[in-house]
Amino acid sequence: MKKHAKLISILAAAAVLAGTGAAVKFWKKGSGREKTVAVPVTRGGLKVTVLATAVVQPQNRLEIKVPIAGRLEEVLVKEGAAVRKGEVLGWMSSTERAALLDAALAKGKEEFDHWSQIYKAIPLIAPMGGVIIARNMEPGQTVTSQDAPLVMSDRLVVKAQVDETDISRIRVGQEAEVELDAYPGRVNPAGVSHVAFEAKTVNNVTTYEVDVLPAAVPPYMRSGMTANVTFIIQRKENVLLLPQEAVRTGEDGDFVLAAGNGEGAGGQKKGKPVRKMIRAGLSDGKHVEVLEGLEEGERVMAASMNWDSNSSSGGTNPLSPFRGRRASSRGSQSGGGRSR
Repeated sequence: MKKHAKLISILAAAAVLAGTGAAVKFWKKGSGREKTVAVPVTRGGLKVTVLATAVVQPQNRLEIKVPIAGRLEEVLVKEGAAVRKGEVLGWMSSTERAALLDAALAKGKEEFDHWSQIYKAIPLIAPMGGVIIARNMEPGQTVTSQDAPLVMSDRLVVKAQVDETDISRIRVGQEAEVELDAYPGRVNPAGVSHVAFEAKTVNNVTTYEVDVLPAAVPPYMRSGMTANVTFIIQRKENVLLLPQEAVRTGEDGDFVLAAGNGEGAGGQKKGKPVRKMIRAGLSDGKHVEVLEGLEEGERVMAASMNWDSNSSSGGTNPLSPFRGRRASSRGSQSGGGRSR
């Protein structure tokens, strides 16, 4: 009996080992493995940036309120109109004047014109130069001293929220680029005008507000629009570049594997690669500047991940629970500051 139980245990253990071996074999067959391809050393531009989300707001928002209660007689400007300091924006009557003119109008136009000249209307005057961003009331409406028929701003500013880990790289006068969510692809040159001294903490995330002024405010920019701001930390033009995956780091510094003589199909190496030391410079996370060690046009080996081409999922991990599904979402650019 004991011999029988022992035999069953041995057979069970052998079955487990066989199953494990098959699983490992299946994983090795379908899992990702490194594939090296030859890539050339190219020449181009490189820039290091910090990304942040932002909102367009008036730098100075001013409500133009009426001095006394009465009636709004005339509004001379529309939304979006540029006005000068001291310009008359509208006319209003006090409660007494409005009542007097209504009584005079009932007697005829001549009586109305007579009292209109004697009892003058009150002007609404622009206290500064800027743009009318809101027209809240129309002629004929009754107004109180708390009402603001018009709202204006001196200029629009893009207020970006920069993460505290990136704020040390932001300075006044720094070059930036603004892209509105409503108008993707339209990049507007801008510059940093102010960096807040006090932080804001929301959901345990600490950010600093940075004011970014467009070089020229486009006509389609509106208050309240959301935007993405790219802060240019460093920029270089006409430099030697390599993909980040081609640069390796050892105990004695950075190096690459120069491609051997001849290449196979798909850019794969034929000859044995040669280890070459280089001096790397600026990096934007995708490309690395090469300062010394390589010439333009030289080819080096870069690593990339390839799944087994025989897998039925069309180049995905066959053991993945998402096998056979297509990605339907796009990468979003949310959050405060992000560097690339």
